[in-house]
Amino acid sequence: MKSFKSHVIYDSRKRRGILFFAGILVLCILAIIWYPPEEDITVAKEEKVIVTSVQEKIDSLKKIELESRKPKIFPFNPNYITDYKGYTLGMSVQEIDRLLRFRESGKWVNSIADFKKVTGVSDSLLSRISPYFKFPDWVTNKKSNKRSATKWKTAAQKSDLNSVTYESLIAIEGVTNEAATKIYQHLKKLGGYQVDNQIYDVYGVSTKIKRSILNEYTVKNKPDLDLINVNEASASELATVPLLTFDIAKEIVDYRILRGGITSLEELKDIEGMTPYKYDRIKLYLHID
Repeated sequence: MKSFKSHVIYDSRKRRGILFFAGILVLCILAIIWYPPEEDITVAKEEKVIVTSVQEKIDSLKKIELESRKPKIFPFNPNYITDYKGYTLGMSVQEIDRLLRFRESGKWVNSIADFKKVTGVSDSLLSRISPYFKFPDWVTNKKSNKRSATKWKTAAQKSDLNSVTYESLIAIEGVTNEAATKIYQHLKKLGGYQVDNQIYDVYGVSTKIKRSILNEYTVKNKPDLDLINVNEASASELATVPLLTFDIAKEIVDYRILRGGITSLEELKDIEGMTPYKYDRIKLYLHID
């Protein structure tokens, strides 16, 4: 018991020390309460300028990064929007089909207003894509347009497109060797054109060159083709038709088997993946018994 008391009983000197320490502790607490640390750190004017400059650079880099992630759109002629191009631009299937049907009728979109009227796209989409429309000079320049109209030949004045040669193509003003080669090879690959518009299926040749050729040539003598019987051909045989992919060919065969045959080529319009543009091309090479 005496040992326990010896540990808890302090003499007057120790008690004064404890009280002194407690007093200092209380004063520190009161000082913290009465004089809290300042939250705002004072920054020199020069430092503020540097911080602002760095922040502006960071914001600029963020903006550049966001812009780089956006899909890039290059100038294009809206008359030659394909299914895929229309999809990437945000057009609906119906809007794309309206444009393709309009073009297949031989008509042209010559202004932003025409594009709006033909496709029926929304104003918001039109305002986003119309700055990238690139119409030919003969459309944007009225004088040039008039000259082109007066020089356009009639069918009687033109030669047969299917009898054209490489030499006669490069003889046309504005037709390059590369363009003549591509068009001539495409013509021979198909065994001749059934309609003039098939020349627009040639990839990598400008519309201006194609129009120049069609001002000199038109289809007069259609080639004798061995048409493919859509009710008997296999998917591989159907896939040999221009613009008819193997996937669509399989869809046609499945459709034919499911319904016990196809009675009209018009039924092909109901095939998944078939567009009016593709239908107008492939029907030239098919027949039904």
